[in-house]
Amino acid sequence: MMSVQIQTDYFIGALYGLLDETFDNVHGYYLDKGTSMFETLATISAAEASVPVGGKCATLAAQVKHVAFYLDVLENALRTQKYERQDWGKIWRDTSAVTPEEWDALKAELRESYNRVKTYIGDTTEWSGERQIGGIMAIIAHTAYHLGEIRQALCSLKP
Repeated sequence: MMSVQIQTDYFIGALYGLLDETFDNVHGYYLDKGTSMFETLATISAAEASVPVGGKCATLAAQVKHVAFYLDVLENALRTQKYERQDWGKIWRDTSAVTPEEWDALKAELRESYNRVKTYIGDTTEWSGERQIGGIMAIIAHTAYHLGEIRQALCSLKP
C-alpha cells in the first residue's frame, strides 16, 4: 500500500486557521462569531475574572493563567523534545483576586504565549512525528476546552 502525505502548506494553513479561530478571529470552523478567546476575554472585567467559577472552583483569571502556562510548556517541549513533569495544580490552588493591571498582564501573557506557538509553527520545516503534531493539536483542543469553561462561567456572571 502506498503512503499518501499531506502537503505541508495545507497542514500549516489548517493549523494557523484553527489557532486563529480559537484565539482571535472566528472563521466558522467550530466557534460562533465573536466567541474566540481574546474576544471573550475583552468582555471580562478584573472583578469578574476574580470570581471563583461556581463558587468553589478556580477563577477565570486562573483559567487564563493555566492556558498560558500550558502553551508555554507545550511549545518548550516541542522545541526541546524534553517532556518534563509540571505542577499542573499550582495555578488551580491560587484563588487570589486580580487587579485590573494584573488582569491586563495575564491577557498579555496569554497573547505572548500564543505568539510563541505561532512562531514555532512558522519555524518548523518538517512535521515528522506524532508527538509533534499531537502537541500542536492538543494546544488547540485544550484551549478550546478552557474557552468553553470560561464562556460557560460567564453565563452565571452575566445573566
